[in-house]
Amino acid sequence: MEGLEVTVLLGLTILAGTLLAPRIRLALPLVLVIFGLILGFVPALREVQLPPETVLLLFLPVMLFWESLTTSLRSIRRDFRYILPMSTLLVVASAFAVAWVGTLFGMPWEIALILGAAVAPPDATAVAALGRLLPRRGFMKLKAESLTNDGTALVLYAIAVSLAVGGQVTPWSVSWTVIVSYVGGIAAGMVIAALAYVLLRRSTRTAVINVTLLLVPFTAFLVAELIEASGVLAVVVAGLVIAYVSPRITTAASRRQSEAVFPFGVFLLNGALFILIGLEVQYVVHEITAADVGRLVLQTLAVWAALIIVRYLFQLLSVPFQRISGPRPPRGLRARARLVSTVAGMRGAVSLAIALSIPTEVGGAGRDEVVVVTAGVILLSLLVQGPLLPAVVRWARLPVDSAEAEEYELAERTISGAALAAIDDLAAEHGIGQEVLDNVRSEGYRLLEFANARALAREQAAIDEEADALDALLDEPDPYGGASTDGTAPGGDQIDESTDAVTNGGLQMIATSTAVDLAQRSPLVRHEEYTRLKLALLDRRREVLLGLHRSGTVDDTVVRSISARLDLEQVRLQGIEEFE
Repeated sequence: MEGLEVTVLLGLTILAGTLLAPRIRLALPLVLVIFGLILGFVPALREVQLPPETVLLLFLPVMLFWESLTTSLRSIRRDFRYILPMSTLLVVASAFAVAWVGTLFGMPWEIALILGAAVAPPDATAVAALGRLLPRRGFMKLKAESLTNDGTALVLYAIAVSLAVGGQVTPWSVSWTVIVSYVGGIAAGMVIAALAYVLLRRSTRTAVINVTLLLVPFTAFLVAELIEASGVLAVVVAGLVIAYVSPRITTAASRRQSEAVFPFGVFLLNGALFILIGLEVQYVVHEITAADVGRLVLQTLAVWAALIIVRYLFQLLSVPFQRISGPRPPRGLRARARLVSTVAGMRGAVSLAIALSIPTEVGGAGRDEVVVVTAGVILLSLLVQGPLLPAVVRWARLPVDSAEAEEYELAERTISGAALAAIDDLAAEHGIGQEVLDNVRSEGYRLLEFANARALAREQAAIDEEADALDALLDEPDPYGGASTDGTAPGGDQIDESTDAVTNGGLQMIATSTAVDLAQRSPLVRHEEYTRLKLALLDRRREVLLGLHRSGTVDDTVVRSISARLDLEQVRLQGIEEFE
């Protein structure tokens, strides 16, 4: 098939999956894999092959970069003692366990180790697509692990290929490969991120900023590959650094554009990859002989089971070495959390790319077996662990993680209060008239009251939920519910009639004017003052928000969420021309 035909077919399949997935209540990646399997029954479609270099050099840098930009740095620092062994030692243990299983089914040791390196790392894109059912902290730990474990897997893969083609592998060469891969990857990512910072520090044009950011992952990957280091690790490090310095090198308009384009692009790339995984499974199944099908199916099931068992046992054995902050959770809860983490460790595009990139010198039969088993493990991971994960999460009854909501409310109240405290000084600095100052101050108080009310409502909802769970038989009226009928709130404050008019539906004219007082300043002047003051207050809010972030009071995800709202307000005030 021609490239254009394949592109249109992939686009139509993604569209069909997007429409169907909510109706049948299945995760979109699972639906797309199934669609890929169905399309694979057509011989012409089954021949559609995506070169592994395309996955490693085109798809992965963009997807890993975006996942790095949206990863919590504070979570990585806080759970580093968990993430480091999971992304290194667990990958090694999984690879050797799979290699042992492969030898039981007659694989040469070197080929079996290549298979182990391919299927050992859980995939960041699969985790991002299917792991959001987890509590926030658990999801971030799994995401950080899956972002960094690919480097370990690729080092193992390089060593295994050297063994398979008859190369000399010594303890010194292995150590040197590991050092170059990790140190070189980290250095390449930091250097490219530093160059991007220097280039963008003085630029305010949206196109320049976002084109530069788009080049960062590809450049980091290229530089790392040139020095034979880990390109995956270079992209992840560059993304983490850019995420930290982004408020100082980007503008509101550029952030709004990139936060619309990047997720959509990653969505399309993810969708295409999941479809191609289904097609690849059909291709390799039709390439092997019927006599080998049964053996390879059993081998695939054994490898998949080994990965699950090793992941669970590794978490169990590493418990004594983990530092737990705060009160120690109950033993039963820890066991259930380990099981959830085990089910959530799914394989995806990286494993398939590693398997497909095996050089021809390794041997055709061995390469085909590795590809078949790897594709089968990915398929089992997505089609069994994916649908099973929601049920396991519900069974585990993990505590509700409300830390992000609490930090969001804290940040909103803090930045709103700081803006109100500084409004008089900012008005004097920018020459703002009293009428505009009063209007903006009134808006600020309404925003602060709304943030306070939302925090109290969430706390009250949590209290009510606990009360209902403790005593479902009580049927007493809620003392906190309902509003009084005398025009006052429960606390005695007067209800804002204008707000009530809006929330009760229908627009109402709340003020009219039959004439304009020409003695007063021009409406154009007042609008210009209003814009200047609002922009100054936005700058003040951002300043306080970034201070909260630097002090570790609020998480990166909270900062991004609030910053997005502030950016929208700034773009509304400054106009759409800022995107040019």
